[in-house]
Amino acid sequence: MSAAPDLDPVFTTARARAAGLSRRELESGPYRQVVRGVYARARVSDRAWVDARAALLVAAVDEAWVSHHTAARLYGAVVPDTCQLHVCVPPTVKRRRREGVVVHWGTGQHLRFRGLRVASPAQVFLELSRSLELVDLVVLGDSLVRRGRCSPADLHAAAAAWSGRGARMARRAAGLVRAGVDSPMETRCRLLRVLAGLPELETDVRLHDADGRLLRRLDAADRATRTAVEYDGRHHVTREEQWEADLGRREELEDADWRIMTLVSKDIFATPEQTLERQERLFRQRGIPVGRRSQEWRRYFRGRGHA
Repeated sequence: MSAAPDLDPVFTTARARAAGLSRRELESGPYRQVVRGVYARARVSDRAWVDARAALLVAAVDEAWVSHHTAARLYGAVVPDTCQLHVCVPPTVKRRRREGVVVHWGTGQHLRFRGLRVASPAQVFLELSRSLELVDLVVLGDSLVRRGRCSPADLHAAAAAWSGRGARMARRAAGLVRAGVDSPMETRCRLLRVLAGLPELETDVRLHDADGRLLRRLDAADRATRTAVEYDGRHHVTREEQWEADLGRREELEDADWRIMTLVSKDIFATPEQTLERQERLFRQRGIPVGRRSQEWRRYFRGRGHA
């Protein structure tokens, strides 16, 4: 097989031919097709970066930038799966058509990230407000903040200044984004409460002992009544020492009159109504004011077995 030392990690078939690779060598060698006409070296394992670079090669203009889902994944943020790559070009540039790649016209802010031109984190949030539902958009926002790509204030300001399609959704979702959220399931637990009209609780509560030692990090809590709600995504305990330490810390909190409700996946996806009833009972027992329940949660949490 021909050696092709001058090939980039992601390259077009035209570039491969220029480097001396035949189609047979390209399809049977240490390469994989990303989309039609674009290949990557198989040893390059960073799929998000490879997809982003491939999208730019399809756009084939220096002014293009990575956008939408493809940019979100490059930032390490959480978005629903899609089989399409996304890239933007200025309105003055002709959009190329390629199966598996959507080339948009755009004018939003973009920057250099990992050597590529990419829509800014806030711009990605605005772009996806046109297609994502509320919960998925807040999950995206929380994960962008968690990765340090932007702050809740950045998203709020961008949404407030925007008047394009999806602006109302962007403003609503930005107002629900919080810092200190570790996982999409923590976001969903919070939004189930909020959209049902239950108290949101404080996010990312950290409790320390008199010496400043961290006792416990709580997903959501009310400090005044010492009430917390947590999501536990572990399917099994992988380390006995960690399990014992968690039990010890929990006992310390219970000795201090904390009440912790732990939720798991089925509580959110399979039995959301019962989960809300459990939380409402807990809040009332602990003296947390509970107002009139809203039914908006039913639009996003339908109680179906969902992984």
